[in-house]
Amino acid sequence: MILDHEQSAQQTCFSVVAYFSTLLAIVITLCALLARAGGVPQAQSMSWFGLMTIGVGTWITAYNHTTTAYATSYRAFGKSALVKVFGAGAIALSQVILLLIGVGGMALLAGHIFGLAVGMVAAVILLSPPRVTIAIKPTIAQRKYLEKHRSFWRFSLPAGLLNIAAGKFPLFLIGAKYGLFAAGLFALTERILTAPVSLLAASVLEVFKRQAVHEFQTVGNCTQAYRSTFKALVILGSGPAVFIFAFAPDLCAWIFGEPWRGAGEFARILAPLYFLNFVASPLSYVFFVAGKQKIEFMWQVALFITTITVFLAPLSLTRILWNYTISYSLLYFVYLYMSHRFAKNAEFSRDKAPQSVTEER
Repeated sequence: MILDHEQSAQQTCFSVVAYFSTLLAIVITLCALLARAGGVPQAQSMSWFGLMTIGVGTWITAYNHTTTAYATSYRAFGKSALVKVFGAGAIALSQVILLLIGVGGMALLAGHIFGLAVGMVAAVILLSPPRVTIAIKPTIAQRKYLEKHRSFWRFSLPAGLLNIAAGKFPLFLIGAKYGLFAAGLFALTERILTAPVSLLAASVLEVFKRQAVHEFQTVGNCTQAYRSTFKALVILGSGPAVFIFAFAPDLCAWIFGEPWRGAGEFARILAPLYFLNFVASPLSYVFFVAGKQKIEFMWQVALFITTITVFLAPLSLTRILWNYTISYSLLYFVYLYMSHRFAKNAEFSRDKAPQSVTEER
């Protein structure tokens, strides 16, 4: 969406996302219903409304993410932020209202779906994205679009799935090996450390995307955008990282109670890792701009293997977390080195840069 600014290309992108998210929503819904009919405990514990709305939520989420990318391509950051505020506000407000009127646990799910829908409507009104067209099968234009950007679904999609799996496995393995209390401590630690990543890094990424693509297509590299973003991320992330490293144990004990001091100890160990994650995450978009999705996928494979290896080791949880921080930090240093190298784009000339960014994908 950010690479192709032509109206027809962006409309095709919306249609491609709509087609496959619709297909995915239908498959997910059918699988949920079959699981309920087959007696799967997790499916039977959910309500029919919950099972039927998983696919709907998937579709709306996909549309909202695509609309955000569309807004970024036109530097409409203010309107995009307003859309997110409308969506998040509608989720929180509707959930509270439904709980107050006695809907019960269903209120959380219903409020979330309602908030997603409100965000989608707000995006349509404020951003006026291209209209979606859905057919029985992808059109010729959509198939050509998929072929043009094949690196995204061949490498970026599995890389994203591996990244999510690598992020979820530690909590699962800690719970299995060390018990629910240790898992609870680690979960609280993640909440503490990911707050700046999810808020600040996401905002920086939206700005960096547009600047990086613009520089790459005009001068053949995005070194200036990369360096300015890198400096901003280091400045923004160093303060919280140092604060967490210095005061996390006492802070957790003061806010959550003495039994939760362990979460602060975990946070102190993981603070350097999450600082590097805060810096590296927005800059990862360089791999997409430079057409290096395959290399990024290989790095994600190494990250996933490292995660499994570290947490399956027969060591104490503290020792495992130290190994986790050290090994991940080394991988992030490699990641930053590669992203900086690709930002320079030394192998392409000035005249060939725009073609390399768009057509090669």
